[in-house]
Amino acid sequence: MAGNSQRRGAVRKHTKTPKVGSGGNSRRALEGKGPTPKAEDRPYHKAYKSKEQPAAVARRARRQREIDGEIVAGRNPVLEALRAGVQARTLYIANRLESDDRITEALRLCAERGLGVVETSRQYLEDLTDGAAHQGIALLVAPYEYCDVEDLLDGAEAKAQAPLLVALDSVTDPRNVGAVLRSAGAFGAHGVLVPARRAAGVTVAAWKVSAGAAARVPVARVTNLVRTLNDLKKSGVFVIGLDAGGDVPLAALPFAADPLVVVVGAEGEGLSRLVRETCDAIVSIPIAASVESLNAAVAAGITLYEVAKQRTE
Repeated sequence: MAGNSQRRGAVRKHTKTPKVGSGGNSRRALEGKGPTPKAEDRPYHKAYKSKEQPAAVARRARRQREIDGEIVAGRNPVLEALRAGVQARTLYIANRLESDDRITEALRLCAERGLGVVETSRQYLEDLTDGAAHQGIALLVAPYEYCDVEDLLDGAEAKAQAPLLVALDSVTDPRNVGAVLRSAGAFGAHGVLVPARRAAGVTVAAWKVSAGAAARVPVARVTNLVRTLNDLKKSGVFVIGLDAGGDVPLAALPFAADPLVVVVGAEGEGLSRLVRETCDAIVSIPIAASVESLNAAVAAGITLYEVAKQRTE
């Protein structure tokens, strides 16, 4: 009640002693710790923990040296490669692998072709496939055997036909190489030329896209495409290049019945300058104005069809 002398008023209590200077002990804290280190350099980060140890790297390199060829990893890719008739050597299966229809068919195809089947550990498959998602199965594929340009001409002569070849100018997508091989096999081409540098060769991806044509259509790998084309011209072979800015429409395709090389340019870039200058004619395929260009493999297929049609007329 008012005037009660027993009731104390609000009193502020000082529970902490005012702090004076630290004498320089906090100076380092004020300076900061510098830039944040990378994730793989922070011991508590998962990126640091996932870094491979030197022993694992050495083991993986040793596994890669043991093989001579390419590795196809995964159930679907392995089965597709076997169905396409890829020149395989060995099938690797993980221990205690849970089987399904794809594994069963892969084992059956290997048995029919007499391929070796090796049961191994998952760690071995990890090293063999360079950490790819192998799903417990991998296939060792033999390196593709290229032939010489003269072999392509000899093959045409053996069939009493005018040579029809396809040359790829710096095509870097192996799937395009496979699609060109497929078109070459469908329309009677006698072979394909690919540069040895800055271009895709006949890889596993090309094998799969070719749907088996890679086993029937020979491929020659050349050191210098321009020099090879000039040598072919000296042998009586005509060279035409495919380019959207060509001065000859496909309907008026020249030299179709003669010995012929069809040169397909790189994706998006077209023919290189020196290759373009080497061609006897630059042919263009009419397309809708809303489409900028055709895929290299599609352009090759259309042109080979036109050549085959003119040769049978």
